[in-house]
Amino acid sequence: MAPRKCVAGARWIWRWFSGPRQQLGLLICIFYLVSTVSGQIRYSIPEEMKKGSVIGNVAQDLGLDVKRLRSGRARIVTGENIQYTELKTDKGLLVVNDRIDREQLCGDVTPCSFSFEVILENPLELHKIIVEVLDINDHAPIFANNDKALIFEISESTAHGVQFPLQSAEDEDVGQNALQNYILSPNDHFILNQHANPDGSKYVEMVLQKPLDREQRPRLSLKLIAVDGGTPQRSGTVNIEIHVLDANDNRPVFNQSEYKAAVMENAVKGTSIITVNATDADSGSNGLITYSLSKMKGSAADKFNIDEKTGTIYVSGQLDYEKDRKYEVRVEAKDQGGFTGTSKIIFDVIDVNDNAPVINIMSFSSPLSEDSPLGTTIAILNIKDADSERNGQITCSINGNLPFKLENSLTNYYNLISEQFFDRESVPEYNITITATDLGTPPLSTSTKLHLRISDINDNAPLFDKNIYSAYVSENNSPGISIFAVTARDADWNQNARISYLLEDTQISGSPVSSYVSLNSETGVISSVRSFDYEQIKQLDLVVRAQDGGSPPLSSNVSVRILIQDQNDNAPQVLYPVQTGGSVLAEMVPRSADVGYLVTKVVAVDVDSGQNAWLSYKVQKATDRALFEVGLHNGEIRTVRQVTDKDGVKQRLSVLVEDNGQPSRSATVIVNVAVADSFPEVLSEFTDFSMHDKEYNDKLTFYLVLALAVVSFLFITCLLLIISVKVYRWRQSRVLYHSNLPVIPYYPPRYSDTLGTGTLQHVYNYEVCRTSDSRKSDMKNMQAMSQSLVSVDGADADTPHVTKQMAGNFSQMSTLVS
Repeated sequence: MAPRKCVAGARWIWRWFSGPRQQLGLLICIFYLVSTVSGQIRYSIPEEMKKGSVIGNVAQDLGLDVKRLRSGRARIVTGENIQYTELKTDKGLLVVNDRIDREQLCGDVTPCSFSFEVILENPLELHKIIVEVLDINDHAPIFANNDKALIFEISESTAHGVQFPLQSAEDEDVGQNALQNYILSPNDHFILNQHANPDGSKYVEMVLQKPLDREQRPRLSLKLIAVDGGTPQRSGTVNIEIHVLDANDNRPVFNQSEYKAAVMENAVKGTSIITVNATDADSGSNGLITYSLSKMKGSAADKFNIDEKTGTIYVSGQLDYEKDRKYEVRVEAKDQGGFTGTSKIIFDVIDVNDNAPVINIMSFSSPLSEDSPLGTTIAILNIKDADSERNGQITCSINGNLPFKLENSLTNYYNLISEQFFDRESVPEYNITITATDLGTPPLSTSTKLHLRISDINDNAPLFDKNIYSAYVSENNSPGISIFAVTARDADWNQNARISYLLEDTQISGSPVSSYVSLNSETGVISSVRSFDYEQIKQLDLVVRAQDGGSPPLSSNVSVRILIQDQNDNAPQVLYPVQTGGSVLAEMVPRSADVGYLVTKVVAVDVDSGQNAWLSYKVQKATDRALFEVGLHNGEIRTVRQVTDKDGVKQRLSVLVEDNGQPSRSATVIVNVAVADSFPEVLSEFTDFSMHDKEYNDKLTFYLVLALAVVSFLFITCLLLIISVKVYRWRQSRVLYHSNLPVIPYYPPRYSDTLGTGTLQHVYNYEVCRTSDSRKSDMKNMQAMSQSLVSVDGADADTPHVTKQMAGNFSQMSTLVS
């Protein structure tokens, strides 16, 4: 109610105050009376205020804190091209931003106001502000052709009381400041009659009060003054020239004092609207009538023209229902004697559906988090249609089956709201097409597209392709070799989908899993840390965890089983017959032995598995190959023929035991067989055989001692050579130390550790730079060396010892001296 009181009070103050007091009283009313009704504020200000002038305190009137204006990024949204106001968010003040001319803004419409909305975000708020612009007396009444005189030709026979329409003045001000009165300069013949149009404007007629006498005064010069009611008062003047004619005592008369016609706003130029008719009782040239349209307030003269002979009125300009819904035009009928009759024509403009709805996006939130709740406001739209009635009624819709809806908030404002939860992994973005259609015939529509992107949250854990992985690696592998790679996928995006692989801390045979394998955290590649031995461990069971980079991180585990594949790295071991070093054992075969007689059985085993442990037996050497044979798979030694007296007592067989690996490995066993019926006979024969073996062993011992002496000599020679080089380099360093020459350090080439077993890359660069103050610099780089010894011990001689040694490359960096 305060704004209405302010306006009523302002009118009283306007009359009471004058000059500066009037403006001061009006400003006091404006700045202190502000009303907020139903979420909107109304201010009243005079036109032509200076830029930067304060209109009101928006923050205080809305009950908001200034900090809320800044944090909510408060801004003014207006559909006009010119932004008349500016919001100072640091103080919460609404100030004038551009010149406000009430006449330019509203014309003759009262009251004159413009409105806009203030939008705040986080959360979204919408407030409407209406600013009423009060008129000041800044325009004087103006005649259209004030530089030209109004010329009247009046017959001297014109009767008393005849009216002569005069040109109306126009004053762009309204209310009390508008045109209020006309004054005719003093004369003896004419007085003024003032009339009001339905729109409040005034028009004036000059009435003949005293007959003219051409013989006395053939010409009269008068002045018509138009004055307004403002303070100070303003006026406009036009000259009137009256030429007195001879007798023509009848003026044209229209058959209607007021005409009404309707015209469509889309009528093209040249369309006939109505035909007016006036008659003149005079005859001859005094009865000939010409029609014309008198100048009226507004732009009607630019919209219509009249055929001066027929009186038919045509459309001459573009009509627009949204700008002017009604036109009032005065038509004049003038005879040859100068008499004029007037009538009024009212044109009603009929609206057609010629304006499509206009969609303005006030606010749009994109991207939107996928965990946004139901009912989240995504956008605020302002949709208007300049047409009227059904042509201006709008229906809004969203194209396609999308999880959104439109809700009407304020007049012409719609909120785009979500109707379901979002899942970026299913639908990462939406193309929303909003269509606004009016109810006109035919209906017009407008569409706009919104591209809504859904931002990711960490709601998906990494997933492996399988629940359990199996991998194979051969034993005796090189440390650092890649065994297998696990791969996980994360449906999230960016950092939330960045996966790191971790090896769970488990135990394998009492040792941590990290002592067996390593895992690359980025690629998921599992590498060996050591060389595996199938005979010691046959499989490794690991647990790999994949963890994403979200906050908080999500993870999942998978089991990995690494199966060690056997290689043929062990030779067969002979368990029987036992080989002893001191005595010779022999199997006795009686001379009565028949074919197939079982002499003995060679028993051997192989610690490998599979076909690497399949053993086969065959006779390698024999005293008499025709007498004995050995079973290929069971190792049984049997006679091939009947033993005879010719067969010697001492029989020696060399049996080769061979596995089925690739390449195959073998062991040899000596089987002594005595063909005799009594033990004394056997004993005498094998005593000589033992002496022969003793001589063989003595020769073997000699060669072993000789080889050891040669190796020792070579070792001592190399050691002396290394010491000499060290002493030489030490002396060179002393010489360099005592000299003042600059030393250019030597940087060794890149060193690659092929036996590294960690999860880092196995390349290391070492650089040593020393100053001239350094006395010495020692640096030792030791490279890992792995050994694997497999020993298969048989009994007695000829059972081999198999030794495997794997050694890495040794790199030594020379001592750097400067």
